[in-house]
Amino acid sequence: MRHRWVRVRRRPGGRRAGGRLLATYVPTVLLVITIVFLLPRAMPGDPLAALQDPASGAFVDDAQTRANLRAYYGLDRSLAAQYVNYLGSLAKGDLGWSIARQEPVTALIGKHLPWTLLLVGVSLTLASGLSFVAGMAAAWRRGRRGDRTIVTALTALNAVPEYALAVTLLILFGLVMPVLPLYGARTTFGEYGSWLAEVGDVAAHLVLPAAALTISLIGAKFLLVRNTVVSTLGQDYMVLARAKGLPERMLKYRHAGRNALLPFLTLVGIQTGFAVSGAVFVESVFAYPGMGSLILSAVETRDYPVLEASFLVLAAVVLTVNFALESIYARVDPRVGRA
Repeated sequence: MRHRWVRVRRRPGGRRAGGRLLATYVPTVLLVITIVFLLPRAMPGDPLAALQDPASGAFVDDAQTRANLRAYYGLDRSLAAQYVNYLGSLAKGDLGWSIARQEPVTALIGKHLPWTLLLVGVSLTLASGLSFVAGMAAAWRRGRRGDRTIVTALTALNAVPEYALAVTLLILFGLVMPVLPLYGARTTFGEYGSWLAEVGDVAAHLVLPAAALTISLIGAKFLLVRNTVVSTLGQDYMVLARAKGLPERMLKYRHAGRNALLPFLTLVGIQTGFAVSGAVFVESVFAYPGMGSLILSAVETRDYPVLEASFLVLAAVVLTVNFALESIYARVDPRVGRA
C-alpha cells in the first residue's frame, strides 16, 4: 500500500500578526517624528535670543556671526525646508548639536536617558507586580473589610497626580523622617569602596522617586485585575475547576489570573506613556538627572535640537514597549494573531 506524503502547512497567523504590527507602527512613527519636529517650534520665543541680549552671557556683538549661527541651525529656512533637513539628519542618525549647551545631543541623551529608563523600569515593574498580586488577593476576598480598605485607598491614590505624591514624600522624608536622600541620583563627590557600595547609594537615591511614580501607577492596574477576576469567579469553567478539586493557587493564577492577563498587559502598555511623562515631573521634584531635567532646561532655552531628540527618544521607548506587548499578546492568546 502506497503512502501519500502530505505537507503540513504552518498557520500564517504569526506572520500576519507581525505584518499587521509593522503596518500599524510605521505610520505611527512618522506621525510622532512630525509632531516632535513641530512641537518645539510651536512655543513662543527664539532659541538664539540670548545671542542678541547684551545682558546675556551668550551675547554675540557681531551681526554676521549671529546670522551664521542661525544659518548653521537652519533657522533661516522655511518650516518645510527645516523639516526635510530634519528627516535627512534622522536618516543618518544625527540628532544635532545643542544650541544652549554646545555639545552633541547624542552625548546629552546618553547621560540622562539611562536614569529615566532605570526610574521608569523599576516603577513599572513594581507597580505591575504589586497590583496584579494585590488585585488577585482582593478579588479572592471580595466584600471583606481588607478588600474594601485597599479598594478605597488605591482609588483615592489613583486620583492624586505623581508630582503631588513626590512633593508629599519629599516633605515627609525631609522633615519628619530624614533617612533617605532627597535629591540627585548619587551622593555628590561620593567615593565608593566597592561596586556594591555604589549600587546601594544609587538604590537609596532611587527609593523616593520610584515610590512616587509606583504609587501613581498601581491603582488603575489593581482595580482592573480585581474587577476582571471578580467577574470570572462565577463562570462555568471556574465552577468546573473547583469541582475537580484543583488547588487554590492553581485556581487563582492559572485560571482566573490568566483571564485578567490580556487587559492587564494592555493597561501596562497604556501606562508606559503616563509613566514616562510622569517621570519628567517626579525627576524635577527630586532633581533626578534623567530626561526630565534635560527637557525642562531645554524648554527654558528653546533648545530645539535637544527637545526634538528628547521627545523622539521617549516616544521611541513607549512605542517599543507597546510593540513588544502586542507581540506577547499573540503568544498569550492565539486569537490576537489571527485577528
